[in-house]
Amino acid sequence: MLRVLCLLRPWRPLRARGCASDGAAGGSEIQVRALAGPDQGITEILMNRPRARNALGNVFVSELLETLAQLREDRQVRVLLFRSGVKGVFCAGADLKEREQMSEAEVGVFVQRLRGLMNDIGGTQRLPRCLGVALAKELIFTGRRLSGTEAHALGLVNHAVAQNEEGDAAYHRARALAQEILPQAPIAVRLGKVAIDRGMEVDIASGMAIEGMCYAQNIPTRDRLEGMAAFREKRPPTFVGFRFFTRMMMEIK
Repeated sequence: MLRVLCLLRPWRPLRARGCASDGAAGGSEIQVRALAGPDQGITEILMNRPRARNALGNVFVSELLETLAQLREDRQVRVLLFRSGVKGVFCAGADLKEREQMSEAEVGVFVQRLRGLMNDIGGTQRLPRCLGVALAKELIFTGRRLSGTEAHALGLVNHAVAQNEEGDAAYHRARALAQEILPQAPIAVRLGKVAIDRGMEVDIASGMAIEGMCYAQNIPTRDRLEGMAAFREKRPPTFVGFRFFTRMMMEIK
């Protein structure tokens, strides 16, 4: 098997202002590492709250939101990977011990913060759109837990992999997928994400209009010309993510 050398930079915290962490050894619960070498452009977010199995507590969410806000402004980041620093666990979900100590008002505020962070909040609306009403009701009413294989068979996850001895098989599959995305034109990828996400919230005619607006923003880019030139010259394209014009018609983050 051919192995690609990847240079790793050290983990670094991007601390949320005014938050004290209860992560491992007093460190930050959210840490960041930018990969180098052939994987430059891939950035990893390490979730590191072992005592609570990476449960979503106030500090954890505050640090994660702050980190994402900073990375959103970093145009060197093309692909973002989430990984766990806690062996055998990705994220345990809500921190129910902490939630129990909150007032009703505090719970409401916290849940709203989560809605801006996670796609799986709002399961009563998202799950029927993925699986249909009948199966969504069955899963929600029973609270049934699904294995990775079952989730994959239902189409809830893209991939299910056999675990390895190190316990990081899913991470390696995710990183391989990131390596596939990495060489693609970054502006086109961002706009494709916008078109899909916003288009799913409206009727198909409105979705087609959103797609047209996104494509219009891709026209004045060097990458579009580079893609056509590479096709004509029968060579791999080299995308840089630059636009000829800086004014955008809509937010693309």
